[in-house]
Amino acid sequence: MIVTIDGPAGAGKSSTARALAGRLDFEFLDTGAMYRAVTWYCLKRQIDLRDEPSVAEAAKRAQFVFESQRVLVDGVEVTQQIRRSAVTHETRYVAGNTAVRAFLVELQRKLAAGKDVVTEGRDQGTVAFPGAECKFYLTASPLKRALRRQQDLAANGEQVALEEILAQQQGRDQRDERREIGAMKPADDAITIDTSDFSFDEVVTRMERIVRERRR
Repeated sequence: MIVTIDGPAGAGKSSTARALAGRLDFEFLDTGAMYRAVTWYCLKRQIDLRDEPSVAEAAKRAQFVFESQRVLVDGVEVTQQIRRSAVTHETRYVAGNTAVRAFLVELQRKLAAGKDVVTEGRDQGTVAFPGAECKFYLTASPLKRALRRQQDLAANGEQVALEEILAQQQGRDQRDERREIGAMKPADDAITIDTSDFSFDEVVTRMERIVRERRR
């Protein structure tokens, strides 16, 4: 069974997907980490992220390992590094690279083949797994999302002003929504959940109940 969770940054996709997968005993697939990992790899090797053919070739050349809690690139763990703001800010170039998206979507499908998986991202229910049995679209108010992002960065050792995060978030949302391929939008059959005024446990519990009902 495939469960997809899409939505904008800060809506709680990654933490919710990880917790939901744990409760259901499903595997967790963090597709956002894939784009971040490719970005980190290119930045590390000083590959121009605007050079789409070179970035696509780099994505195919590197050895990526995506585990439930860890991300490795060519044997080096980069779980924390790919969450830093320097990588986040540049990921837009990789996310907008048509060849990279096609490569990573195919990789996502291979990783999920024959398994029970909870997968999160921007286009999981619309592009990667349009036939998924259960689809969610998480959202939250801009302020709530920015505050969550600020907390995540602080936990990773970065102090960033809320105003700066809000501005970056607005720009990212616009780019994600206008992207020609893999645009961020809820699938027609997705269940939309606004997480602004609900606790983390309330959101996960509601989603767990829905998934279990559909699996009967």
